[in-house]
Amino acid sequence: MSVIEHEFGKKKRETVRQFTSLLTLDALHEANVVSNPVPYLERASEQIYQLEKALCEALDAAAAPLEGAPSAEMVMVNADEYRRLLNCRAIVEKALVQRRSSGED
Repeated sequence: MSVIEHEFGKKKRETVRQFTSLLTLDALHEANVVSNPVPYLERASEQIYQLEKALCEALDAAAAPLEGAPSAEMVMVNADEYRRLLNCRAIVEKALVQRRSSGED
């Protein structure tokens, strides 16, 4: 005896559910995503743009100040906080490098 597997659209529903959760929408939007996905794709595209913009701004903020810029005041932080800052900076730089390399492909 063999079993015939059929998913009855389960994979598509899971994809829609994941997409709506990534856009932080509630379950009521799932049917709308299937019937008219364009506004939701535009919303996702805008969120991606905002994240990329934030990455660029974070990298600019982490860069060394320009010559002639007024000197900043000294701030004391402990070693753990400084390591966290350096780790965050490395993550942002890595994300931008990956984004730029994927954009060139």
